Amino acid sequence: MSNDRFDKGMKVRREVLGDAHVDRAEAAKTDFDLQFQTLITEGAWGNVWAGDGISRRERSMITLALLAATGNFEEIPMHIRATARTGASKQDVLEAFQHVAIYAGVPRANHALKLAKATYAEMEEQDQ
Repeated sequence: MSNDRFDKGMKVRREVLGDAHVDRAEAAKTDFDLQFQTLITEGAWGNVWAGDGISRRERSMITLALLAATGNFEEIPMHIRATARTGASKQDVLEAFQHVAIYAGVPRANHALKLAKATYAEMEEQDQ
């Protein structure tokens, strides 16, 4: 499958998440989830993340806050790792999760911070 939005989405997805992550996701793709994966690549990455209205740093902060606020914790580590490419600092992430605490609840922010701390620790260990 190839079209402009898909190709643009794949490019942005690789820039944000890294080749290794995208290669693993692509290798795991099956006929069953092909349509869904295409939707994500075109919609999330080829449209939303490819937009020029706000920076990737800001998109990272918004994405992490929304994941935490809605209790979608599974993707938080992936998006924490992406901050190394988007420019969102640890302080930016902390600020985003503080907003989550106030507007969506302390338990969700607390769990998101726990995941972020563990992921940052893994990232630092891998850098050594």
